[in-house]
Amino acid sequence: MIARVIVDVPSRQTDRPFDYRVDSDMAGWIEVGSRVAVPFGGRTLQGFVVGFAEEAEVEKGRLKAVAELLDPMPPLLPDLIELARWMSITYVCTWTTALQAMIPAALKGKAERYVYITEDRGEYADSRTADQDGYERGSGQGQLSLGALSLPIELEQFIRQQEPVKLSLLQERYPQWSGLLKSALREGLLTETVSVRNRVAVKKVLTVFPPDDREAAEAAVADMPARAAKQREALAYMLEQEEPVPLQQLLAGAGLSASSVRALADKGLLRIEETQQDRDPYAGRAFVRTEPLPLTELQSAAFGQIAAAVRSEQQGTMLLQGVTGSGKTEVYLQAIEQCIMQGRQAIVLVPEIALTPQMVERFKGRFGDLVAVLHSRLSTGERYDEWRKIREKRVKVAIGARSAIFAPFERIGLIIIDEEHETSYKQEESPKYHARDVAVRRAEQHGAVVVLGSATPSLESYAAAVLAPGSRHSSGGEGVHAAYGGQRPDYSTQAVETGMLQRAVLLPLPERVGGRPMPGVEIVDMRAELQGGNRSMFSRKLHQGLADRLERGEQSVLLLNRRGYSTFVMCRSCGYTAGCPHCEISLTFHQKSRALRCHYCGHTERSPETCPSCGSEHIRFFGTGTQRVEEELAKLFPGIRVIRMDVDTTTEKGSHEKLLSRFGKRQADVLLGTQMVAKGLDFPYVTLVGVIAADTSLHLPDFRAAEKTFQLLTQVAGRAGRHELPGEVIIQTYTPEHYSVLTSQRHDYESFVREELKQRRILSYPPYCRLILVTLSHEQLPQLVSVSEKFAEELRVLAAEAGVLVSLDSREADAMEVLGPVASPIPRLKDRYRFQCMIKYRGAVDAAALVKQAARPHMEGSAAGKVLIGIDVDPQVIL
Repeated sequence: MIARVIVDVPSRQTDRPFDYRVDSDMAGWIEVGSRVAVPFGGRTLQGFVVGFAEEAEVEKGRLKAVAELLDPMPPLLPDLIELARWMSITYVCTWTTALQAMIPAALKGKAERYVYITEDRGEYADSRTADQDGYERGSGQGQLSLGALSLPIELEQFIRQQEPVKLSLLQERYPQWSGLLKSALREGLLTETVSVRNRVAVKKVLTVFPPDDREAAEAAVADMPARAAKQREALAYMLEQEEPVPLQQLLAGAGLSASSVRALADKGLLRIEETQQDRDPYAGRAFVRTEPLPLTELQSAAFGQIAAAVRSEQQGTMLLQGVTGSGKTEVYLQAIEQCIMQGRQAIVLVPEIALTPQMVERFKGRFGDLVAVLHSRLSTGERYDEWRKIREKRVKVAIGARSAIFAPFERIGLIIIDEEHETSYKQEESPKYHARDVAVRRAEQHGAVVVLGSATPSLESYAAAVLAPGSRHSSGGEGVHAAYGGQRPDYSTQAVETGMLQRAVLLPLPERVGGRPMPGVEIVDMRAELQGGNRSMFSRKLHQGLADRLERGEQSVLLLNRRGYSTFVMCRSCGYTAGCPHCEISLTFHQKSRALRCHYCGHTERSPETCPSCGSEHIRFFGTGTQRVEEELAKLFPGIRVIRMDVDTTTEKGSHEKLLSRFGKRQADVLLGTQMVAKGLDFPYVTLVGVIAADTSLHLPDFRAAEKTFQLLTQVAGRAGRHELPGEVIIQTYTPEHYSVLTSQRHDYESFVREELKQRRILSYPPYCRLILVTLSHEQLPQLVSVSEKFAEELRVLAAEAGVLVSLDSREADAMEVLGPVASPIPRLKDRYRFQCMIKYRGAVDAAALVKQAARPHMEGSAAGKVLIGIDVDPQVIL
């Protein structure tokens, strides 16, 4: 039996399956998707079985054997193996990198070196009489020796007691004998073995089982003498239990001693065994069971189409475009119920920052223990145990952030991506996949339905539903939907490129449940405030709004998408600005620690009292961060209770839940934060939302800046007035005339799209083309410039040879342009200079393959001193 194994070496040179012999004792266990340990290049490494072969590619005599099977049940299913192969081609990464993204961190095996005493040393074979090597086994006399080489008795005894023992433990415990250990291994006195072990093991606890023979146990209770009162109490307690009880829980709950329980086990009256125990992040939490809510007419129409598609078992994509508060979540829940009734499973993706306790409570309340939750705020062990519930078929629904798309379900019927426009669905490290596109591919494998939900869909998703050739609403003259009123806008006759998402069906929910009105939005021009003498960060309107809510006992949400106290520190005498020594970026001042910090590389330094450049004392803090807003609120409204949510306040495990729980219990008047307060929150007493600076993301060097601004403003506005109390939104801005701000005031997605698509069409940006961003970096600028220019030139030559090096302004169906190389918007990060090339293309151009071919000569060889090349297909961030 020959297994084809992808070895865990993320290198281009080894990015292919290698053949290994499977010995008979493992043959019945190894499958496609099995995780194995294999010898590779003198080491033992983790690998994944991706197939089997009739004939090996190497001579049988040189064919190495699989060393170890790491899991009795394969952690990866065959469809995930195929999906990883697709990802490696689509996103230009190695196959093993894609596979590693699919397994929990606990299974990212670590190779450990172990040693034990060699029992057969040839002519120096060990004996009990010590006549050959001067050591008598078990006597503690003499030394274990081989010729002139011998081990000290203390070291030898420690190895025998522990064997096999980690080599790293020996080196740490006996550093004085490191050279001796090396010689003992070389001469054969000690034998080394390598084993791949998981980072986290299954949690096991001692568990006490109720008596098997109840009659004998009851008789024993009656016959026990007075001096055995504790044993009698323990046995009587266990006779009342129907299920096994963890030993620690028994001792704590019944006030018993471990010796009493063990004495009963010694007598055969109780049984104590090690059992597996799930690390449940929600243990002790009671979730109130909820029933399906009645649907509105529009909700029913959307649910009907989703349910019919799920029943058909044909792959399809639907865009559920619903305003905030329109009841998208209830549609999700009822669609999942339909999916479960068919004996299939569902995956629900939400942005990490929107994976709030409220969201978990809704799904746990509806489906109880059938739900597994996967997100980064769980410990490694908790994530592993939630993943095991899925793999062992104990749950039907997985809810989590981006990586939950790889949940090892066997019969997926429905994949829901809530807030699908969020850029966090795109992974910024290799493999740089987009969860939306991976979801569509996985749905094709399973005949499943993908539902994309958002009040402000990404332009690519909207184009797939409304503009893409073959989409239900793309033909000329057909109305987009009666609910949006009228004819399809004239976006352009030019073909759109929607990436891997080819087409979708639009399901609109343009009204809030119960007919509740959308909150009124007022735009405040901060330039006029300054002219009127108001130098505060709060406009007069927002100040009055906060005062009114404090008086009425209502709550407010304030958004400022910038953490820290001040965005930069500058000398007013000479203009010096404190910058990061490792990055071309200014340092942010943090008031609590009185430190300057780089939010890219983590560099931290003390805030200067005088200017390092000219010695002036006129050092001032400019810009506003969440810490400064918190301080200003305390000055303006003495006694105000503020909860601040940003990266600095939510580092501890469970911090999100604690902060939001306090706010939900009305233990605070204001929830202040970055974009993490803009989504997934539903509090009945929030009647005011204030945006401190709507321009934070509007002027970034990113073609999506307007789209991201509109989405953020619309999302945060939707936190107000979601229940009985009416809501109000105040947006402070220095560019009130910008169309993204004006359309968000009217909650008018259609008008925003119409204007934004004009800009995209003129500049040839998605959805009128697709992009690949190539970023090159190196410590030495001249070498970086040279390699960047060579790469761009090679890519143009390859595109010309393929006949696709054509301007996107032309009418050619297949076209590709190479822009750059130029310095990146942030030209230096972590002591590395950065250049980038932007590739624009449309039609049937395999741009990823051309980029890979052009980059290959520069990616091979030693990593030391090499220009690093990062390839991002369909990038969401171009900084």
